[in-house]
Amino acid sequence: MPIYEYKAYAPGGSTKAGIIDADTERDARQKLRRDKLHVHHLVEVRGGKRRKKAKPGDPKESLLQRALDARASKQGPGAKESEIIGGVTRQMATLLGSGIPLADTLSAVVDQAEKRNVETMFRQIREDIQSGSNLAEALGRHPRWFSDLYVNMVSAGQASGNLDTVLSRLADYMSMQRTLRRKVVGALTYPMMMLGIGFIVVTILMAKVVPEITQMLIDQGKALPPATKILVAISEVFQKYWWVLFFVIGVASAILERFYRNSEKGRLAIDKFLLKVPVLGDLLRKAAVGRFTRTLSTLLQSGVPVIQSLDITKNVVGNRVISDATDHIKTRVIEGTDISGPLKASGAFPSVVGYMVSVGEQSGELEEMLDRIAIAYDEEIDMVTERFTALLEPIMIVFLAGIVGFIVYAIVQPILEIGRV
Repeated sequence: MPIYEYKAYAPGGSTKAGIIDADTERDARQKLRRDKLHVHHLVEVRGGKRRKKAKPGDPKESLLQRALDARASKQGPGAKESEIIGGVTRQMATLLGSGIPLADTLSAVVDQAEKRNVETMFRQIREDIQSGSNLAEALGRHPRWFSDLYVNMVSAGQASGNLDTVLSRLADYMSMQRTLRRKVVGALTYPMMMLGIGFIVVTILMAKVVPEITQMLIDQGKALPPATKILVAISEVFQKYWWVLFFVIGVASAILERFYRNSEKGRLAIDKFLLKVPVLGDLLRKAAVGRFTRTLSTLLQSGVPVIQSLDITKNVVGNRVISDATDHIKTRVIEGTDISGPLKASGAFPSVVGYMVSVGEQSGELEEMLDRIAIAYDEEIDMVTERFTALLEPIMIVFLAGIVGFIVYAIVQPILEIGRV
């Protein structure tokens, strides 16, 4: 059943906005009229987005919609979407675990939704289920919000009759992934912020402050020391071409990001380089291995087949080197080997991970062993993050102090020489 977003005048002249389920636009207007609402704006929405009416025979809307759906399916949910869905998933797990039917659970989610697009989406999911689709199929129609991992786990939970348990496990998994993301982003944000602030401060000094002081020195007619000459030359470049520097940095960043996203070889080369960077590479590798073990453990515990679990896991590890190794492991498992053998041989994972996975396979407790590895790596990530921040902080301070110190030296030296004359 279509969903419509409306704006209407209520009795007394006040305005009211909301969404309503109806078979047609006319039916929606009639329903609102029965509620004594005079509609002045009504538009159909799908997946939280308004749908524009296309002209007969005009394929633009369908092509645009397909392009957006394909892009969303490729990228998966973002950080904001994952945070919202994580909370909703835990609510659904609690309600289903209490014996409340799925349709009533979705109705409760709709009633409690704080954002309009989330409410609209779950209304559509509820309508799809009432029309005969199962929950996994209904969720799969919203790739911007629900990843392949989410949909496959829900499908496995429905097949096993443990949907509430699987949803609870999903909520825990998403919470842990958010925590891991915050740790890694937090460790990388500080140095990037320091570099950005330092670059801005130096640019202002070189473009505004230094020219005024050096011009005064030049007016004295004295020969400038080499350091001051270098400073004057750099200052002139900043004065004339400061916008070029920012432009080049912006273009280079955009090209690098596009190269990383769209080029398989480029992404592999960049990820290999990052893993070799001291301390930072260790942090990124541990984060990727932690995602690998936790994701694979969660999928296997939920009843997703191992081949399908590996195929999903390779898309969430966040590093192309680990992703390619996971794809190789999947290929070898299809050929009939275990997981630990190709995992050890790949060289992408620490050797201790291979041995622990081997023990888990031999004891029949692979899921539990993967979970233990993930917990251990969470603790190691905390330690590496602290070491990374502790190491980088003095390096950044010394680097910025060296630049500022050179500027001060180049200005003070000729002033002292003038004072001696």
